[in-house]
Amino acid sequence: MQLKNKIAEVEAVLFAYGEPIPAPRLAEACGLEEELIPKLITLLNDRYEAGPSALHVLQLENCYQLCTRPAFAEPIKKAIETKRTAPLSNAAMEALTIVAYNQPVTKSFVENVRGIDSSSVINNLVEKDLLEEAGRLDVPGKPIAYRTTSRFLRCFGLRSLEDLPPLPGKDPQASLMDLDPENAPDPDMPEELLTEV
Repeated sequence: MQLKNKIAEVEAVLFAYGEPIPAPRLAEACGLEEELIPKLITLLNDRYEAGPSALHVLQLENCYQLCTRPAFAEPIKKAIETKRTAPLSNAAMEALTIVAYNQPVTKSFVENVRGIDSSSVINNLVEKDLLEEAGRLDVPGKPIAYRTTSRFLRCFGLRSLEDLPPLPGKDPQASLMDLDPENAPDPDMPEELLTEV
């Protein structure tokens, strides 16, 4: 394999992994000797420097992570804030409904009910502070369980989970759709929360 292809492979793994990845795992994923990783990371950073690029690879002890440069922090922050305040999609409403009525539940439970991968939807709901981690289940793999937050209650004008409307038959995916935050029963609910759902 040519050197440029090896660099591209390392870059692809760093991008997809998202978090700091240990050098041995990075080497194994790319089918390389671990001793080659620092050299390839240096070449990758050299390529970013020559670009110029908004990206660079950080070394954190024996781990590497693909990151953006500090100079681009402001537009990234604005983009993330815009994402957090964007209205919820139908997929997000479905996932939120499933968690609300069955909590605490794992991502795989939500995926089984929806019949589709829901990792990004759950992660977005956690970012919006509508869901939070509720510990790990005592089963093989110890998956993370999720539950709704107090912000969820405020956004939907609920005082407690007991105020959730009854499930219509056996379709939990339509339940929260019936709750209109703009007609929430709590008159003291902050207006900015209404625009976030």
